[in-house]
Amino acid sequence: MADEKLQIVRHSCAHVMAEAILNLYPGTKIAIGPAIDNGFYYDFDFPEGTKFTETDFPAVEKEMRKILAGNHEFIRKEVSKEEALKLFADQDYKVELINDLPADATITTYEQDGYLDLCRGPHVSTTKEINGQAFKLDKIAGAYWRGDSNRPMLTRVYALCFAKPNDLKDYLTMLAEAEKRDHRKLGTEMDLFHLDPEDPGQIFWHPNGWTIYTTMQDYMRKMVRRDGYQEVNTPAIMPRSLWERSGHWGHYQKNMFITESEKRLFAIKPMNCPGALEIFKSRQRSYKDLPLRLAEFGHDVRNEPSGTLHGVMRVRGFVQDDAHILCTEEQVGAEVAKFCKLLKTVYHDFGFDELVVKFSTMPDDHVGDLETWERAEKALADACHEAGLEFEIQPGEGAFYGPKLEFKLYDCLGREWQCGTIQADFQLPSAERLDATYIGSDNQKHHPVMLHRAILGSFERFLGILIENFAGAFPTWLAFEQVAVVPVSSEFDDYAKKVNDELLAHDIRSNAYLGEENMKAKIKTISTEHRTPYVLVVGQKEQDEGSVCVRYRFSSKKPQETMKLADFVAYVEDKINTHFVGI
Repeated sequence: MADEKLQIVRHSCAHVMAEAILNLYPGTKIAIGPAIDNGFYYDFDFPEGTKFTETDFPAVEKEMRKILAGNHEFIRKEVSKEEALKLFADQDYKVELINDLPADATITTYEQDGYLDLCRGPHVSTTKEINGQAFKLDKIAGAYWRGDSNRPMLTRVYALCFAKPNDLKDYLTMLAEAEKRDHRKLGTEMDLFHLDPEDPGQIFWHPNGWTIYTTMQDYMRKMVRRDGYQEVNTPAIMPRSLWERSGHWGHYQKNMFITESEKRLFAIKPMNCPGALEIFKSRQRSYKDLPLRLAEFGHDVRNEPSGTLHGVMRVRGFVQDDAHILCTEEQVGAEVAKFCKLLKTVYHDFGFDELVVKFSTMPDDHVGDLETWERAEKALADACHEAGLEFEIQPGEGAFYGPKLEFKLYDCLGREWQCGTIQADFQLPSAERLDATYIGSDNQKHHPVMLHRAILGSFERFLGILIENFAGAFPTWLAFEQVAVVPVSSEFDDYAKKVNDELLAHDIRSNAYLGEENMKAKIKTISTEHRTPYVLVVGQKEQDEGSVCVRYRFSSKKPQETMKLADFVAYVEDKINTHFVGI
């Protein structure tokens, strides 16, 4: 979120945009217009027959700059509810907002240049404080009034707004670069996956994309095994009774796909935690068994609204690199610290070293008593300190069953992504929920603490982030095609095949591009569609010497060199085994 001063500028600019649109389109109804990251938006109900499109943006921007040039003062007034209803009698959405306020409420309005709006503020002093060259109308979207699909559909106009023109220019440059890197565009160009409109939110992975996906999964499987986890797998469909006991039926049912069999209701699992506890409960556990770390690459399905779906970033069906740690309360600190160390190693191997940690505390919609929540929050905070982590508090943003840490990473464009998380859960294993117990050193039954954690989050979303971060040019260890072998002519196809077979024998993902097609055409396909890290060109010299001419992807400093095939194999194996992010 931008600094407070800039957010005030953005909110004030939203009022100027609303004034400009009312000037150009009399009879328009105005709804709400808050500041958001990178700008603001305002929701409008245009008069019947008015078709407002992005082609109208230049006229609105011109009118806005005309208003700003007048150096108008933002005038704040306090009015009663009765006065407010009179002032906004011709603005139906404002009237509804006013009627929802208590009878004795003190209501504030802001006026500039004759334009009056219902607003708590604050705003800049005058329109002169808004730089007329540092904003730009961005896009249009539909938005139901108050988010209710049964209410009118309004036109939401988004705008970008920054303190300085150069800041806006830099942001527009970043957006243009982000558009080039859009994972949906690259997913098609590189034949990674496709999305079927008949099956929204589900990904059809093609061989190229699935190779990357399984490479990620194999890597995570190796990392968690080394870190003391045991892998499990739980059913995709579980009975309503289990979801009721866990609390998910009461708190998450709207996002669950429900099915019925033999007069019993079942749900396709949207998360894996109840299944992990059922495994823990399958036999009597001892304190000597703890901590018990259960990892699961669980396939989950959530009934997300179709309008929120976005490529592989926001889907209905996905797989998490999920795990649940059952431990004593005294072990929470060490386990969280251990997890943080693993998370930082994994992120580094994927090329992310800059992290921000957020600490989310008890939400209003929670289960369990205050004392238990306080213990859980203290345990997590103490663990953060033990791990040497600084964090920002997100009040009320925890899960309904426990507080959590969220780990946010930054890609090469400076965009923030929330991926990893760990949650301290004192509720789900309790007697009131799924009643998981272990025998303590005192020979008495105790309830474990359950730590829910993920590093990548969903494989689908994380792979989407990687596609955009690397613009499809994956590090060697992740690339679906690590090496391409290209003969200078079909005369050297046999040697190209021999080189390719040797690479495959060393588990290097390689393809030989044989046949009559022109060598330059082959290399262009390899470079643009596959973005292969290494292209080996072989001809008479290479065949005679048992060597390869190596062309490095996108490298001007090291465009190509000749080396013995055995040396090249060793070189690539080192890049793969060390998870090297460069070439």
